[in-house]
Amino acid sequence: MKNSPIILNNEESELLSEIESGKWIDKPLSESELNTYQEAAEYTRLLKEKKQTTIRFSVSDLAILKAKANEVGMGYQNLIQVLVHNYVTGKIELKL
Repeated sequence: MKNSPIILNNEESELLSEIESGKWIDKPLSESELNTYQEAAEYTRLLKEKKQTTIRFSVSDLAILKAKANEVGMGYQNLIQVLVHNYVTGKIELKL
């Protein structure tokens, strides 16, 4: 990856040319642009928050889950988080 060329879109190429030639001028954001970026940042922050929930497992499933988590050196709650995350991001599939 170190030697991979950087591919810029048109806007990025123009910006780079302006910066390299010294023609680029910093413009402050308008109030609406600032609000848009602030809302996007807040939304992104909220998506990363953790929310506590309750889930019921059978005693045997929980025991097995704890044992498997112990095998890989992590807590069972973290293992559940990883499994759910990998499922919702499409990294693993549910087979019924």
